[in-house]
Amino acid sequence: MSTGRGKSPRSSAPRPSATRPASARPAARASGATPPRGVPRAEAVQTPVPRLFTVRVMVLGVVTMIAFVLVFPTLRGYLAQRVELEQLTAQAEAARLRNDGLVAAVDRWGDDAYVVAQARARLGYVLPGETAYRVADPENAPASVATPPSAAAAVEQQDALLPWYATVWESVRAAGEADVGPAADDPAP
Repeated sequence: MSTGRGKSPRSSAPRPSATRPASARPAARASGATPPRGVPRAEAVQTPVPRLFTVRVMVLGVVTMIAFVLVFPTLRGYLAQRVELEQLTAQAEAARLRNDGLVAAVDRWGDDAYVVAQARARLGYVLPGETAYRVADPENAPASVATPPSAAAAVEQQDALLPWYATVWESVRAAGEADVGPAADDPAP
């Protein structure tokens, strides 16, 4: 089998130039010669510019967005429930403290000395043989206790004893008996 140029196909045997020692090779290529093996090339190595949006970055972004969309409602519900739990715990503690205070108040009423003290303070009771004195505050005391009631006060006192419908009927009767003269604003005909 022959190729188009008349060369025989490649064989697995080493090429004759590759088997020669380096000193036996011709030095014809001086300026563009390749350095011997093991010596790094002197040509400039281009560093690839990193792409900002590679397929991996886009897939990672999509996966992160999907994870956020799936986790966010659950996390929001969890945090809302934690806040509600803290509020309910505070309410329960306040109710427990109030209940303890009410139980203590009920227990105080079981003590006879407390009941006697409350009767004296609230109701003004005295024990037999004691004399009760009540001191009136000058700001709250009536101005004149000994003044006789006037005629207007007597009428008000009488009206206070009548039922409401009698008071209404009396005001209708008084309005019907009043003289109604021409008003000053009305023009004369």
